This record gives sequence, C-alpha cells and structure tokens, in this order.
Amino acid sequence: MKILKSFLFFTLFFTSLIFSQKKNFTVQEIFTNRNFYGKSLRNVQWFSGGEKYSFVKFNKEKLSMDLYEHDVTTGKENVIVESSQLKKDSTSKPFFINYYRWSKDNNYILFTSFLHYRYSIPGGDIILYNTKDKSILRIEQKNDEILAPQLSPDNKKLAYVKNNNLYVFDISSKKEKQLTFDGNKIILNGRFDWVYQEELDGKQGWEWSPDSKHIAFYRLDQSNVPEIQIAKWDSLYFNFMKLRYPKAGAKNSTVKIGIIDIGNMKTNWLDLGKETDVYYPRIAFTKNPNILSVQRINRLQNHLELLFFDINSGTSNLIIEETSDAWIDIKNKPQFLEDGNRFIWLSETDGFLHLYLYDYQGNLINQITKGKWEVDKIIGVDEKMQQLYYSSNERGAIYSDVYKINLDGTNKKRLSPHKGANSIILGEKYFILTHSSANTPSIISLYKKDGEKINDLIVNDFSAFDEYNMSKKEFFQFKTSDGVLLNAFMIKPPEFNKNKKYPVLFYNYSGPGSQIVKDNRRSLWNFLLAQKGYIIFGLDNRGTGGRGTAFKHLVYKKLGTWEVNDMIEGAKYLSTLSYVDTARIGIWGWSYGGYMSALTLAKAPKYFKMAISVAPVTDWHFYDDIYTERYMSLPNLNKEGYDKASVLTYAKNIKGKLLLVHGTGDDNVHFQNSVKLVEKLVESNIQFRTMYYPESNHSMNGPNARMHLYEMMTDFILNNL
Repeated sequence: MKILKSFLFFTLFFTSLIFSQKKNFTVQEIFTNRNFYGKSLRNVQWFSGGEKYSFVKFNKEKLSMDLYEHDVTTGKENVIVESSQLKKDSTSKPFFINYYRWSKDNNYILFTSFLHYRYSIPGGDIILYNTKDKSILRIEQKNDEILAPQLSPDNKKLAYVKNNNLYVFDISSKKEKQLTFDGNKIILNGRFDWVYQEELDGKQGWEWSPDSKHIAFYRLDQSNVPEIQIAKWDSLYFNFMKLRYPKAGAKNSTVKIGIIDIGNMKTNWLDLGKETDVYYPRIAFTKNPNILSVQRINRLQNHLELLFFDINSGTSNLIIEETSDAWIDIKNKPQFLEDGNRFIWLSETDGFLHLYLYDYQGNLINQITKGKWEVDKIIGVDEKMQQLYYSSNERGAIYSDVYKINLDGTNKKRLSPHKGANSIILGEKYFILTHSSANTPSIISLYKKDGEKINDLIVNDFSAFDEYNMSKKEFFQFKTSDGVLLNAFMIKPPEFNKNKKYPVLFYNYSGPGSQIVKDNRRSLWNFLLAQKGYIIFGLDNRGTGGRGTAFKHLVYKKLGTWEVNDMIEGAKYLSTLSYVDTARIGIWGWSYGGYMSALTLAKAPKYFKMAISVAPVTDWHFYDDIYTERYMSLPNLNKEGYDKASVLTYAKNIKGKLLLVHGTGDDNVHFQNSVKLVEKLVESNIQFRTMYYPESNHSMNGPNARMHLYEMMTDFILNNL
C-alpha cells in the first residue's frame, strides 16, 4: 500500500510538473511568431483552360515574392515570373507582387506594385508580362497618381485612372490616350470619393464593355462636400491631411455616369434624372454591350432601383424596385448569364438574403434559394451545367458553407464536408476549398467541381501550440429574459476549475449586420487572456447579421439601445454560472465595438466594472453620412434617436474603469470623437485613462503601434479586472 501511494504521488507530481511546464503566450509572440498562423495559398487565380492555377509564394533565399503555377493534372509546380524580373533595374527596390491579373487569353499577366483601395499611389508602374515570349512592357508613371488598371476583354488595350482622369493604352502601338480632362482634387473621374469607398465598397469607378468598345465611368464632383483637416505632427509647425468627408446630414458628391466611345473618344452622359441627392453604388455592363445596369438608392437607403440604360440614347428602363421600412443593404453587382437575357440577383425581400433569377425585362423567373438562413455571396456560375455556386450559413449562423444548385432551385448539394469556415476559389473544372474552424487548423484541398475530393494541397497542424497552455473555444446559445436565443462563445482558462470564480471580459463589435460569433479563426490574444485567468465571452446581439431582417432591423433609428440591452442580458446569463465572478465583468471593443464598450459602461454600471474603448464613435453626428443615415435616418428626422445613441449623453454616469484609445490620424472615426468624450468626462470630474497614437489610422498602424496597444490593454485588464 505504501509503495502504491508513493507511486501515485510521484505519478501525480510528474504529471503536474509536465502540465505546469506548458508556456503562456506573450503579446510579442502572438504578433511575431509566424508559426502560429500556418501556411496558405496567396493570390490564387485559375488559368489555362482550368487545369492550372497561379499563386504568389515567398522565396526565403531571395527574400522575394514570386509567381508560381500549379498543374492539377501532374501536381507539378514551376515559377512563372520571379519578382526580380519585374524590377526596373538592378538598383531599384525589390518588386513585391501586390496585385496581378491574367488576360482572358492567358497571353498577358498584368502586374502593379501598388494596391487599389482607398488611396492612389504616386509613382507605381504598370507592368505587362508577355507569357509567350517572356517580354516585359513597363508603363512608367513617374510621379503620377494611378489606380485600377484593367485589360480590355479583347486583350488589346489597358485602361487606368491617372491623376483623377481616365487613360487608355494601346498595347500594340504602345501609345497612351487621355479620355477625360477635367480631373483634379475635386473632380474624380473613374474613381470614388472617401465615403463611397468606405461605405459602399466602391473600388473601381469604371468598367469596360464586353466588346471593348466603350468604358462606363463615374464622375464625382466633391465641390459641396465639407472638407476636414487631420493634423500631421511631422514638422515644427505641423501639416494637415485634407479630406472631403460628409458627416451625417451633410452634402455628398454630385454623381454623373458617362460612356466613352474608345473609337471617337466622345463621352455620352446617362440621363440620371433631376434628383441628385441619391447614391449610385454599382454599375455593370450586361452581356449586351449596349446595355449598362445601374443601381440607384435614395438618401434614406430604403428604396433601391435596378435600371438598365441604353448607352447610345442614355435612356433607362426600371428592372427591379425594392423598398424597406428600415434600410436595404447594397450587395454586389448582378451576375449576368451568357445567354444575354437572364441574371442572378441577391435580395432580402422574403426576410432573408437569397438568390433570385430574373430576365432582362425584370420578370422573376424563379427564386433559387429559400429558407430561414442566409446566402453570403455568389461564387460563380457553370453556364454549361446551368449550376450556381454560392456560400451560405444554412448549417447554422456561426458556420459558412459552400453549395452548388441548379438555376431552377433543384439539386442543391453542399460541397464543404466539415463545419466551420469554408470558402472556395472556383475554376472551370476544379475548385480549391479552404476549411478552418476555431478549434482546428486550416486545410486547403483540391476538388472536382462535382464535389469529389482529389487531394490536400496544404495541411496545417497545431504543433506550434504544443508547448502552450490552450483551451477550446465553446459555442452555445442562451435565452434572454424576453425569450430570444442569442448566439455566444466562451473561452475558459486552460486550467479551468468549476469550483473557482473567474472574471469575465466581453469582446464585442455589435454593429448592424456584423457577426463575431463565428466558428472561424482564432484570436490568440483572447487565449493569452484566458491563460491569465480570464473567461473571454462574446455574443451576437439583436441587430447583428446572419439571422434575417426581423432580427437585424430592430436597431433602426436607435443604435445603442438593443446592443446595450443584450450586453446586460449576457451579464445576467453569466450571473447564473457558479464559476463567474459577477463583480468583475469588463467589456472591450474597437470602432463600433469601442462605441458599444463606452456606452455599455455608462448605461450599465451595475453590471460592468471596466471597459476598453478603441477608436470609438461617441456621437453619430461625427460619423459619415452613408453609414450613419442608413441606420439612424437623417439627423433632422431623428433628433431624439441621435441624442439617445450618443455616448456623450450618458458619460456622466460612468463609474467603472475606462481606457480610451485613438489614433490622431484616423480618417474613418475621427480623433474628434474621443476628444469630445474626454471633455464630457473632465466636466463631470470622472477619472479615466487615455492613450493616443500620433498619426495612426483607424487600424492603429504605425511603427510598433499595435503591439504597444495590446500590451497596454493587457496591463490595463490585469490591473483593473
């Protein structure tokens, strides 16, 4: 018996010792250890009849990003273009492939050294690589600002925006022609202003016609848009970044849509009507090169029209019209089919986001998908088989799966076998499926289009975490006091003991249509905090996405009301758990989540002891008009709603510990928001902590800024929760 007791003692001792030797994360590690994030395929594009795909791969020896091809039939990989070949000369900086596109005939690859979203880049060259003779055509831009280069469908020309004007480049003659001439800092041709880019996902403000004979483009006149100045602390007297930014209730850019005939260089303007205080979020050519589709939505964003314009006469026909008692979310462009008389349309008209098939006269042919679940996006169409590929959350709001279905709505088949986050890159004959979840590593696999798996391309594992204390992310639902089921997640400390009591940190975003309770990738900072003895908790409150318009539209004209209500419901649920220390519940978030964190601390001091608010909107008068008015209507139509939604209204009630963080260069949620909250807190003699990051933007980018931020937030939580 003594021997057995001794054996058990040493067994338990060594087991305990081994377990205790497991490491905990540091903030620096989760930012710098690449092994934590696994391998992936970058910038994948199918080409060459659908049997090859290209991807960008980092070359460790040469410290370069090179373009490779993978042959599906043989499994072989070869370098197509080394980035060193794209350098201007031997003394130039390394060329990093940020963007590339194949021509439709696979004869050219278009490369640029710059990105295409938000800002144009001065001096970025456009490069055409000839795949036949390996020659390189470099279109030098010197100090010009350029963006959005695109090859024409016939692969003979290249168009792009330069200094806010449109240009076309003839590949055979190597000659450039200017198409518009009035572009400047106020007049934007072929590109969008700040608010169109941020809130309507406007990336490229022009489009080729299918026959390569015309270009349709936006012309935005920003003359009436208020200009703000964002301080840059870069010199003795410092400078300012000037930005045209319409806040709630302000005037927007005046929009025109023009059609340029590439042959005679003339521009024909569409007749958009007399009403100018509207938005035109999408244009797209149909398969008929003489018909341009245009989406128009009113200022209140509750009346959407799809119009078909004859590009020669400029006149239009109304094809689809939708209205809402709240708002209409803008989706992508219609998916036009090759038969030239049908298209696929995404709509929430039945209360959930689904796919519909229409003809060019606006007649509904059939609803393709239906049910109390939501389509996420159209992935592609197999015209020969008359099949549509799409992603949706049919298996549950926290999951994303890929399906194919006949255009008549029959023979639906799920192509992603495992629950979690699934996405595909669709080719002519195959697709590449990426699967991951919160508790499993990502796997990238090759499939035939019918769903038959061929092989795994990349299989990641969690071996990088073997030496760390790790717990699992748990997903569940709980019922609110008024009987509504909310989706939630929880991460417990790795050495969880149900007989102990733990502090809880809410993570939230909470904005309309958003979701944080998703079975997808890990946030390692959450696990770091769990290792330090905190339970991490999150929920998707009423107003969030994935559950239909009735659930989402509850927040219309009263942002902050249901969100705070459901944060309190979350705290009430936690109070029923024996292992939760209800006196130590905190909340944090960024952007809308920062707004909600500060507002919750102010409106629910009984339930929340601490909050971290990063880059928050503190009053909706300060934010841009498209986003704000979509959910709150115009300020003059909803004064009470704006007042009740403002953190400033309740700031005097804050009793818990608050950390307020903002970047002074934030062009999205302006530093003004935090400054005005600080004013209110000081007026009420409320103590708090604040940190600003000089010239950091909304993402808090800057030399070491994000790591500094997360270390500071970690310390604040340890000291105050």
